[in-house]
Amino acid sequence: MSGPRVSGEAGGLARQPRGLSAAWGRGLGKRARQLSWWALDYIYAVVWQARGVLSRARPADYRSGDQAPVIILPGIYESWHFMLPLVEALHSAGHPVHVITELRHNRRPVAQGADAVVRYIRQHALSDVVIVAHSKGGLIGKQVMVTEPAVQSMVAVCTPFSGSRYASFMFLPSLRAFRASDAGILALRAKEDVNSRIVSLYGRFDPHIPEGSELPGARNIRIDTGGHFRILADPATIAAVVRAADDEK
Repeated sequence: MSGPRVSGEAGGLARQPRGLSAAWGRGLGKRARQLSWWALDYIYAVVWQARGVLSRARPADYRSGDQAPVIILPGIYESWHFMLPLVEALHSAGHPVHVITELRHNRRPVAQGADAVVRYIRQHALSDVVIVAHSKGGLIGKQVMVTEPAVQSMVAVCTPFSGSRYASFMFLPSLRAFRASDAGILALRAKEDVNSRIVSLYGRFDPHIPEGSELPGARNIRIDTGGHFRILADPATIAAVVRAADDEK
């Protein structure tokens, strides 16, 4: 005599915990991967901040080249040394690379930073400039593009074009300026006519910009890694940046 049948509904209920368990496991795996990226990101940031202090590299070391001139714009609290992996790759590809030493560690408001960049461009009579920027540097770069015709294009890595929800929890005005509701962020978002000349690079997970860095109308490229800082030295990022700069020959 056969045993009692399990109805389709009951069978579904019996199978449900296994499905929930698998989903829960996938969620844990994703979270663990993000935490790992977060930890590696901060280790990278600390290491490269220290390297910047100890580095003997000078801006004049990278100004030679016969390709399109590149201006490097680091993120907030970063010196140009923080972007040395990109600086060296671009210079090796034949680009004269310029850094705006006046920015120092980029604590100024975006508008003031943009003014410093425009002054540099005009003082050095640069043309067909490609801006390569990280984070806040991309906001400065976009502001420069709005007013300075000498800038041909920009490659921005992990730039908060739409702001970051985390900025609302910050105490420092320099960090709160990245709120999505900030007047400066809103004004830059409205300047969509320059977006087509921007390449925006970002990773699968950014611990500082949960909204991501996708920019409407721009060429958006997702790099298969996570982080806000260590993405700067990722081989795929370096290749994409050099390729975009080479397009302006």
